Amino acid sequence: MVRPDNPYSRFIAWLKVLLPVSALALLSTMFLISKSIDPTTSLTYARVNLDELTGDQRIDSPRFSSVTEDGAAITFSARSAVPNPEQTNVFNANGLAARIETPDGGAVDINASSAVINGQSNVVDLSGGVTLVTSTNYHIATSGLSTALDATSARTLGPVEADGPMGHLTAGQAEITREGEGSDTYLLVFKGGVKLIYDPKTEGTYK
Repeated sequence: MVRPDNPYSRFIAWLKVLLPVSALALLSTMFLISKSIDPTTSLTYARVNLDELTGDQRIDSPRFSSVTEDGAAITFSARSAVPNPEQTNVFNANGLAARIETPDGGAVDINASSAVINGQSNVVDLSGGVTLVTSTNYHIATSGLSTALDATSARTLGPVEADGPMGHLTAGQAEITREGEGSDTYLLVFKGGVKLIYDPKTEGTYK
């Protein structure tokens, strides 16, 4: 059989040779490009991600309780807490709630937007708007509060506004402390320019 010799046939014959060769060239180029990737770059990103994961030491919903040397029970809980990178045994907490129950049967519930829990000094500093509700029906609002972990002692860091059985009062500071050394009685003391708007009708309205 005579092989046809025309431009179309020659074109088809060349394509049969060029197409496989082009495919091989493309495959070779892909392998060359893949070999040009620096593996240390991928390792660098991996190390960065690992550092971010290990550096995120947030504790969700932490809770702890203790008993002070004078017999009061203190319970703390928070929405989250993270360790202070510059201080050992110091934590920054958000959404903190605390309850102090004294041996004489009294109790104080405390809430704050944020707090610094210092395990070295056994002190918790609350800030961001602090509210206290006592078992004696006082509702107290202040900007900041400092309370001890090893003793029944709490004091506001600024002026307070309070509503209670006797009415509405303002003061430069409020403290919760023992009546005296060795006493089992605890007092809520307002001081520093105390002003009271007496309203006996408020007595018994708080629960």
